[in-house]
Amino acid sequence: MSVVERIRQIGIIPVVRARSADEALGFVEAICAGGIPILEITMTVPGAVGVIAALTKRLGDDALIGAGTVLDADNARACVDAGARFVVSPALDIPTIEACRKLDVPVFPGALTPTEIVTAWRAGASAVKVFPAGAVGGAAYLKSVKAPLPQIELIPTGGVSLKTAADFIAAGAMALGVGADLVSGEPVAITEKARQYVAAVTAARSSKL
Repeated sequence: MSVVERIRQIGIIPVVRARSADEALGFVEAICAGGIPILEITMTVPGAVGVIAALTKRLGDDALIGAGTVLDADNARACVDAGARFVVSPALDIPTIEACRKLDVPVFPGALTPTEIVTAWRAGASAVKVFPAGAVGGAAYLKSVKAPLPQIELIPTGGVSLKTAADFIAAGAMALGVGADLVSGEPVAITEKARQYVAAVTAARSSKL
């Protein structure tokens, strides 16, 4: 199964922001225990590239470790060299997309308007991160964008919560980028919430059938 297919299957990309490498590692273990073997380690985590390398070595094929908040091609290459299996950006940077394509690594650039989304897709994005989705209308906005662009895979991020997860899936999201609503607090609570997210996505997809 390809990286993109695995992400689509799970339907959730936890966005890991942390104050230290140790805190990030703790978050990752808690999330994996809750049934989400996909982790986006943002470049705002201290020593993020090293964290990606350590997690890749520790977890192997048991989890997909990706890089987030990647702003340029050089950073993307460094993350991939460290073991990142996918690259996510909050913005649209064509050289970053091109670098990831050359490395044969899925890339999810950030975009918001229909023009940006189409530009990202035509440049070779594996899917487009719609950010910040919650600030511009949430699931209703995603549904409006998806209607004329059904061929473009969208990953809403920003404003995604357990309350809105089902609506985003119903609106046509390929997967959900989830930050602080999941990745914060004590490990036991994170693990339980991860399970709730998995259940919410599964239920929402079942109701669409």
